[in-house]
Amino acid sequence: MEKFVNHIQLGYLGLLPFLGCVAWPLLLGSNSVNLEFFTFYSIAILAFMAGNLWRAGSQSYSDAIKAVVPVIPIPFLSFLPTEWMLAWLGLSFWLVLVFEKTSPQWQSYHADYQKMRFVLTSVVFVCHVFVIGISLYPN
Repeated sequence: MEKFVNHIQLGYLGLLPFLGCVAWPLLLGSNSVNLEFFTFYSIAILAFMAGNLWRAGSQSYSDAIKAVVPVIPIPFLSFLPTEWMLAWLGLSFWLVLVFEKTSPQWQSYHADYQKMRFVLTSVVFVCHVFVIGISLYPN
């Protein structure tokens, strides 16, 4: 368990900016800075999580593809409405979790870490839903 404690703590700390971006418009009013911060932070965290799936030299071609599928569309989504990009990002966090759970390494992870991954993905997804709503109905 000791080797997962730091990962669990850092994982939950990583939620703070997501939660802050949901609280910000409720307390201070909605604006484009909040929406941009949330979007960029989400892209960065998703790329980090997908990058953790990368096991160069020790994975099949299909597993390597899974590591890049969630992030490859992001530059192209910038041409679409922000809500569509946020929807893709929110769903991609689930996609990364599904890919991680199907990896051989998943079974070696501590149960607390596995639970944390589900909780984090759920909260991040709900934050995306809230921010989509806030961007559609800013007032």
